[in-house]
Amino acid sequence: MATITMKFGGTSVGSVEAITNVVAITKREVAAGHQVALVVSAMSRITDGLLNIIQMAENRDKWGYLSEVQKMRERHEEAINALMAPGKNRDNTALAINKLLDEAVEVCHAINILSEASPRIRDAIVSYGERMSARLVAAALSENGLNSRAYDATQFIVTDDRFGSAAPMWAETERRIRDHLLPQIQEGVVPVLTGFIGATKDGAVTTLGRGGSDFSGAIFAAYTRSDELVIWTDVDGVMTTDPRIDRRAKVIDRVSYTEVGELAYYGAKVLHPKTVQPVLDLEVPIRVRNTFNYDHPGTLITAQSEAASTVIKAVTAVRNVSLLTVSGRGMIGVPGVAGRVFTAAARAKANVLMFSQSSSEQAMCLIVSDDMAQAAKEGIEDELKEEIARRNVEGVALQPNIAIVTVVGSGMRGTPGVAGRVFSAMGAKAINVLMIAQGSSECSISFAVDASELKDAVYTLHELAL
Repeated sequence: MATITMKFGGTSVGSVEAITNVVAITKREVAAGHQVALVVSAMSRITDGLLNIIQMAENRDKWGYLSEVQKMRERHEEAINALMAPGKNRDNTALAINKLLDEAVEVCHAINILSEASPRIRDAIVSYGERMSARLVAAALSENGLNSRAYDATQFIVTDDRFGSAAPMWAETERRIRDHLLPQIQEGVVPVLTGFIGATKDGAVTTLGRGGSDFSGAIFAAYTRSDELVIWTDVDGVMTTDPRIDRRAKVIDRVSYTEVGELAYYGAKVLHPKTVQPVLDLEVPIRVRNTFNYDHPGTLITAQSEAASTVIKAVTAVRNVSLLTVSGRGMIGVPGVAGRVFTAAARAKANVLMFSQSSSEQAMCLIVSDDMAQAAKEGIEDELKEEIARRNVEGVALQPNIAIVTVVGSGMRGTPGVAGRVFSAMGAKAINVLMIAQGSSECSISFAVDASELKDAVYTLHELAL
């Protein structure tokens, strides 16, 4: 008997049809003799709606947030009525979801008075999406004869108090899942758990960051000692590139944890970048599958990579980033400059996506997201103001409208000539590379290009993966 943790994203629980597919998938796994646990996201667009009501409450737009909540109420009620026959199950589910929405309205009333929502309050409101979804899906499973119960992950995932992007406290989280959730699964219960959320030790609701439901799925898979984590989404698996850029994109049969980590970090939308962390040491296989195409096997993610006919397996792209360049002759041989630059960027809350430094130490380049670029520039300039005043540093140049293109493949490690083939392909199409970086894992090479050349770069490099 295998234990399988299945995570369903927003589109996979976003409609009556989608939830019907979730029920069918779960019934097939249970019928096959497997122990099953589900982790669910909020219904598609519900999280955005909850963020909107926070903004409306801060702006004292009472009728705006009441209207938005009413839309959520009607959407969930419509799903309840379609998925369940009249009776106790339907009535109890509607009551539970309406109670959650009533609580959300009460919190919005408080925000409306104060015209301000703290990060703690934001996390509390945003959590209602997953909490409603878990109750809806569990009730739909029960309606179809499965012994299913909804659980808030706040009972199991203990985090720090960094609201908005909380980090799990691993030992306590493992203990709670092992002692309180695993026995339920072993007794035949199909738990439906909220993704994305946890709680501090004193019970305050936290969120794991946008897209954190994948992370939640991996945590539950790891600590229930699952034989497989299945990420159910709306695509057939991990693709060789974004099919919106190149229609030749195809599903990759198998990738390694390292490869998918690079893909997730550099723009692939299938998995949250932190997903592989909890399952890495236990080597729990991850499979990415399509809720709407059950018969497709999807992509298998394991510790070991599978040799491919092409050295490059995939090409990813990151848009909406800017290039910061710090340069000056006075930087040569001066210790600590790079550290100060990174520290200044961190103080500005700018995540450095890519970094490169010339061997002469006269220049270093950083790539950060557009929304943090100006703050990072000002922070670095403030940190180096004395060097800039002495003209040891010329200043910090900001170049917007940049994109990162990354080629990924573990076969690149130790294979001579890969970088040459990549550069030759880019040169043949007259694509100007502004910056290049290769990680120590040697399974990816990243390029910064002008955003206007993104599609040409992806298309050109994708040919090397076909």
